[in-house]
Amino acid sequence: MTAMNVVHMRVKPGMEEEFVRLHKDFDMKSMPGGRNFWLVKSGERSFIVVGEWADQAALVAARPAMIASLDKLRPILEDLGGGRGVTEPWSGDVALHLAQ
Repeated sequence: MTAMNVVHMRVKPGMEEEFVRLHKDFDMKSMPGGRNFWLVKSGERSFIVVGEWADQAALVAARPAMIASLDKLRPILEDLGGGRGVTEPWSGDVALHLAQ
C-alpha cells in the first residue's frame, strides 16, 4: 500500500533559494522505495515536502537518510513555535487517491 509523508518547514529570511537548492541536490537513490517527492511553497518562507513511498516499510527504512538531509537544512530553518521545533512531520498510508 502506498505511503506518504508530509513535512512543513519555514526557512529563515533570505534563505528560500538555498532551501530549494539543497532539495535539488537531494539524492533519491539513497531512499529505495521512494517514488516521488514534491517541494511545495505554501506561503512566505513556508514550504511543505511531500514524499510518496512504495509502502510504509520503505518510508521507515528511509528515515535515516531523511534525517541526514534535515541535518543539512537545520541551520536555515526557523523554529515553528509551540514546541514543534523546525519541522512538523506527518506520515501514513494512502486512504484515497483520485487521478484524472
